[in-house]
Amino acid sequence: MKYKQWNLSPAPGVDALRRMELAGLPPLCAAVLCARGLDTPEKAAGFLAETPVLQRDPFLLRDMDRAVARIRRALTAGEIIAVYGDYDVDGITATCLLLEALQALGGQAVPYIPDRTHEGYGLNTGAIDALAQSGVRLIVTVDCGITASREVAYAKGLGVDVVVTDHHQCKGELPGAAAVVDPRRPDCPYPFKELAGVGVALKLALALVPPERREDVLHRYGELAAIGTISDVMRLTDENRALVRLGLALLSHTRRPGLRALLREAGCEPGRLPTAVTVGYGLAPRINAAGRMEQVDVALNLLLTRSEEQGQAMAVELCELNRRRQAIELEIYEQCDSLLIRQPQLATPAIVLAGEGWHQGVVGIVASRLSEKYACPAFMISLDHGRGKGSCRSFGGFNLFAALERCAPLLEEYGGHELAAGFTIREENIPAFRAAMARLVSGYSNGQPMVTALDVDVEIDNCALLNCQEVDALSLLEPFGAGNPKPVFLLRSACVLSCADVGGGRHLKMKVRRDGVVLETIFFSANTAACGIAPGERLDLAFHLQVNEYRGNRTVQLQLCDLRPAPTRAQLEQALFRRLQQGEALSRWEASLLLPDRQDFAHLWRFLEHSCAGGPTVSRLDQLVRHAVRGQTGRCSYGRALVCLHVMDERGLIQLSLSGEEISVCVRPRQGKVDLEQAEMMKRLRAILGPGPRRREEV
Repeated sequence: MKYKQWNLSPAPGVDALRRMELAGLPPLCAAVLCARGLDTPEKAAGFLAETPVLQRDPFLLRDMDRAVARIRRALTAGEIIAVYGDYDVDGITATCLLLEALQALGGQAVPYIPDRTHEGYGLNTGAIDALAQSGVRLIVTVDCGITASREVAYAKGLGVDVVVTDHHQCKGELPGAAAVVDPRRPDCPYPFKELAGVGVALKLALALVPPERREDVLHRYGELAAIGTISDVMRLTDENRALVRLGLALLSHTRRPGLRALLREAGCEPGRLPTAVTVGYGLAPRINAAGRMEQVDVALNLLLTRSEEQGQAMAVELCELNRRRQAIELEIYEQCDSLLIRQPQLATPAIVLAGEGWHQGVVGIVASRLSEKYACPAFMISLDHGRGKGSCRSFGGFNLFAALERCAPLLEEYGGHELAAGFTIREENIPAFRAAMARLVSGYSNGQPMVTALDVDVEIDNCALLNCQEVDALSLLEPFGAGNPKPVFLLRSACVLSCADVGGGRHLKMKVRRDGVVLETIFFSANTAACGIAPGERLDLAFHLQVNEYRGNRTVQLQLCDLRPAPTRAQLEQALFRRLQQGEALSRWEASLLLPDRQDFAHLWRFLEHSCAGGPTVSRLDQLVRHAVRGQTGRCSYGRALVCLHVMDERGLIQLSLSGEEISVCVRPRQGKVDLEQAEMMKRLRAILGPGPRRREEV
């Protein structure tokens, strides 16, 4: 098993599913939406809506009016405006977007993105000096600036105004800027707080033009906003979801030569609509590589160029920078992983590692890989002459920004989000920081080790739903990403028909069968030896759904997230019966395993009448089941036997006593027929399975 724990969402009610399907939603889509709390047609429509949230008034953002007024004054006076960004994808796309928007309005705008190694994140006094000396009188920040109170005051002393646009968490007092536009500032009424830095920049660009021109601005810069939003792992709900859907459609026929070239270099097939995965795993690492390898201008110029030749050359250069980044990252990762294997106590309850000369541009990625492998938050610190620059990644929902706030006395600077953040620290403070973070993480997890967990949306109880039409319909829920992950499905007790290693032994391919339906599966980065499986075994499978196309044939394929041995039928049914007794939710497939039919009741009744003719019968449960109730295949059905016994007991036909595996049954005298359908257990099972033809079960 890849994950220690599978968290299955409660099964949606039959009535809720029926209402969703009557509203026009395909069954699998309806099931996923219900599992995510969007269990009415109205909630689903709100999630799927696009136009209303894209038309949200940008002036709802606090200080947007002040930002627009100051920028318009600069445009009118012909002042030089510097767009000051960040060196990640969000910052680069935001810089490009606002730079072009200001130039389109006739402004004298210049870009400035600091060097990651020599300047670090955000505004710095050296950059402000250089910009002031070059004639800049207004700096507009994008994706940075919310914590730069000292630097904003310094700029004001030089006669340079600053407009801050950012989306990071605020730290107490806001900068004394001409305007501070950030949806996360406590007094901002904007209804959606999850905009990326590029999303806030887009809002500013929209506010700078009359309402009738905003549609054009959306379509001109929507692809940049989508790339930055996906790359910064922002929640793809509400406005972000609508913006990314629009941006991906625009990206499929982008007018930017550099992006076209980068899509080709990333292996995106011509004519195919890019997805969030295309951006997240194809474009983002290559654009990010420029900032990580101190050549951020390559990425910015790739987005800005109108030359096909230059676009192609810069796309190739970004790919080469990315390969160099990968090599450096792997070296640091293997060094850290080896250390943690030798000293596992360093990975509990949080990883805090420091190394002299570690490349600052890659330690964040290494932190992400370590947090996933060791199931805990990871903090990686690059040391240089006694000063450390750190990047951290969360695990299990641990709030990094809040934790860094608690450790502020040990830090020189910090900033970021709940799930990813950065900080600077003196080397001598690292031991105290490590101890403090261990206490915070331990307190968050109540002293228990965190575990890898897989969230499962929907259990498949009818394999007939696994067809190309249903899988294609899941695209209604795209784009997938943070806040709207790709749906994970569960199929229990699938029988392995065949298994083979493919891709040079790196991946596992299987054929499985359940309910008479044969399905193909692929499990990347796993093989038969690692999984320890063989034909004939029964497995529970957690998977994404996809359509595999080969030589014109389209077939459904299960892309496995994880697998585990399935319990025996008896173990499964006994566990399901316990859940039914305790009032827990069951899926339709699970309920179908427990629901007895007329023959089950009749067979068991005849057996009990014969066995109890001389008085109460006492036996082991497995012996009673073996003789009394058999499934359609002739095998014993523990679950149905248990339901039959408890229904008969409730309806007064028998007196039942069950202690562990020991069972005592006494047949009671009766007069007339008894309607077994009125038993509460039968009503619950029928309700789960929904309406359908039925016969009244009487004994």
